[in-house]
Amino acid sequence: MRQSPVESASHVRKVELLISAILRVGVVVSLAVIVCGVVLSLRHHPGYFDNPSLLKQITTPGRVVPHSLREVVNGVREMKGEAVIAAGLLLLIATPVLRVGVSIFIFVFEKDWAFVVTTTFVLGMLILSFFLGRVE
Repeated sequence: MRQSPVESASHVRKVELLISAILRVGVVVSLAVIVCGVVLSLRHHPGYFDNPSLLKQITTPGRVVPHSLREVVNGVREMKGEAVIAAGLLLLIATPVLRVGVSIFIFVFEKDWAFVVTTTFVLGMLILSFFLGRVE
């Protein structure tokens, strides 16, 4: 059964609103987590306000920060500001990946198999890039 042009436009609009909401919520939540991490860092180290050399230490390249998901999770459990900031950045990175994943389900629902295959390939490449793009 084919949809009328009005029904089709309404469906497309709902899909666009869903994807837009995912992106907006993801960015806002990740920003809130990052801000919480900054507040935690400043709360645990009030000397950053008074001593510019201490503040320079946290912004210097090579600073020890969480580099693995395990380190981020453990750091968040311990309420370490750097780990909470890293978690917020991971949420920010995950937001468009989630959007691609949701798109696959939308295309399956619409039975648009060409886009299911294409979007699944894109999601696979994104996930593969996370593993291959690992920095030591």
